[in-house]
Amino acid sequence: MKALKIFFVLILLLVTGFSLKAQDYADQKLNLPGDNLNLYAVMKLFQESETLEGFERSLNAEDSKINNLDLNGDNLIDYIKVIDYVDGESHTIVLQVSVTEKENQDVAVFTVSKDDKAQTQIQLVGDEYLYGKDYIIEPNYDDTAGETPNPGYTGNTTVVEGETVVITKTTYVEVQSWPVVRYIYTPSYVVWHSPWRYGYYPSYWNPWRPYYWDYYYGYHSHYNYHYYGHYRHCTHYRYPNYSHNYYNGHRAYSSTVRTNRDNGRYKDTYSRPDLRKEGSAEFKRKNPNEVRPATRPSTNGQSTAKPSVKPESRPGESKPATRPGTTSPSSKPAVNPSSKPATRPATKPETKPATKPSAKPASRPDAKPTTKPAAKPAAKPAKPAKPAAKPAAKPAVKPATKPTTKPASSGKTSKPSSQPQKSGTGEKKNSGSR
Repeated sequence: MKALKIFFVLILLLVTGFSLKAQDYADQKLNLPGDNLNLYAVMKLFQESETLEGFERSLNAEDSKINNLDLNGDNLIDYIKVIDYVDGESHTIVLQVSVTEKENQDVAVFTVSKDDKAQTQIQLVGDEYLYGKDYIIEPNYDDTAGETPNPGYTGNTTVVEGETVVITKTTYVEVQSWPVVRYIYTPSYVVWHSPWRYGYYPSYWNPWRPYYWDYYYGYHSHYNYHYYGHYRHCTHYRYPNYSHNYYNGHRAYSSTVRTNRDNGRYKDTYSRPDLRKEGSAEFKRKNPNEVRPATRPSTNGQSTAKPSVKPESRPGESKPATRPGTTSPSSKPAVNPSSKPATRPATKPETKPATKPSAKPASRPDAKPTTKPAAKPAAKPAKPAKPAAKPAAKPAVKPATKPTTKPASSGKTSKPSSQPQKSGTGEKKNSGSR
């Protein structure tokens, strides 16, 4: 009997572990059409945008690689329209695709509202036809009281695909300072309603062929540190009128999309798992200075000769690795002291005793006892009396004075300073080329 209980406990643990792994995998892959529009990427783009018009344009840009939807099955990317419905202090900003001339399908909706304390709250809700029921993304609010929306994000870190991601909390004040949020709450704001429809799109937009999901995910996986570090899943709606004002009021849905989904027409996008590496390589090619490749030990691509240095120097990986090898601080002290200190000690001891004791004691005692008017005439005739000694002393004085003056006039010091300047320019060019 006891052995039977242990057997059932083991089975329960295995089933629980499998379900947890399935849940983690489901967070990355829903097996629904919404997999080809990463709402974490959409939230990040929304936070960085200044206007809704600019947000719509960036959302449909091919370079951003955010929009990968093909809902009507014509093997071309669908254009996503942005429509804002205003309800007092609340905004429901809808992302919508024209599937046919008569059918529109909402992809997701931003709800931007203010609570009783005038705190701005924002959520991004995926449509149930594309993401399933209650698929909600929101910033990592610093909720000090009340129920935590997702217990998996209560700590300071979380694990995504075996890597630790630091959770960054945000406040309602910070969300209110987002440029696009400030924009829609300005008194001069004109409610944005995209003018485009099926068959009529902006001239700058040229649709392209959709990517397979694994390629798409391989590209965006490099942003997981930001996606899961700044945003989270939520289980409840913050906008109190979501059902009445939007879901039962403005929501548009297409029977064509639902039929295609139920018939498994969108599942062909998962047929190329081998392309995930190509998507990752494309990200690295387009974003060589992005933080994410430097923080991933498994995809760094660098040699493993310095494993102890890489985890600490990755935010500025190239600079610490090259500077110690290019500036050569040990060569400069080795060259300068070895070549020119040998001449300085040989010249200074010979010239200083020969010139200073003979010249200065002879002139100063005669000038000081006399008065100032008498000292000047006495000094002038005394100077011509020395020409006889000068021709004999010139050969001895010139070599003695030249070495003494050169150190004072920085003649010799300029040479060692010029050599480092040449090597310094070489360092800038090398570092610039790198």
